[in-house]
Amino acid sequence: MPDSADLPGLTRDLTAALPVAPVDLVLGKQKTGLVIVDEVNGFATVGAGNLAPPAPNAQVATMVAETDRLARAFTEKGWQILAFLDTHVPGKPEPPYPPHCEAGTGEEELVPELAWLEEDPNTTLVRKDCINGFVGAIRPDGSNAVVDWVNGARLERLLVVGICTDICVMDFVLTLLSARNHDLMPSLRDISVYSEGCSTYDLPLSVAESLGLPKTAAHPQDLTHHMGLYFMASRGAEIVGKVTLDG
Repeated sequence: MPDSADLPGLTRDLTAALPVAPVDLVLGKQKTGLVIVDEVNGFATVGAGNLAPPAPNAQVATMVAETDRLARAFTEKGWQILAFLDTHVPGKPEPPYPPHCEAGTGEEELVPELAWLEEDPNTTLVRKDCINGFVGAIRPDGSNAVVDWVNGARLERLLVVGICTDICVMDFVLTLLSARNHDLMPSLRDISVYSEGCSTYDLPLSVAESLGLPKTAAHPQDLTHHMGLYFMASRGAEIVGKVTLDG
């Protein structure tokens, strides 16, 4: 793997070889729900934990701002929102990641800009203890909170935002696509991922090595963000570059 100094060129080469063509999305004609993946302190508030950004990060800041914009527009129209909150049992590991978002630490709570969703009547909060939100939404009785939410509102499109593009967002979207294809949610037709509403973390190879981590821990932000979008698009998700609401 090349040094972090070579990553911009590598990103250009990768985006040329594995292109993603975001579309503009105007909402209003389909019954649409907004899914927010893990925009919690432990992933998106500077210095909040092992997996939080160590310094202000433009991609993360844009994600939070765009999510807040969309969420406020959705709730103003009375449209449905579902927000995942990564929440782990203290001391229970989730390899290969260090402890993060453990219950009671505050890392598992929504970032301050989105804390208002906790009192929003249009928002369903789902705490999950695993990477894949669809799996994390399985209840003890075998029912699934995401499936019930989509079916209860007869949603036709889901618009997904959140962190990390190539991990929790991607795993959720790929499983959601399979669940749709197998008619678990008969009304659901389209699954859209808003690129500006997603982000991931940055850990260049040189930094990973300086921390004594294996080379596989390297995670250049722009490159992995694009890869997540590409794999979701290749499986049938719509990648969106601009979102507006009709009227």
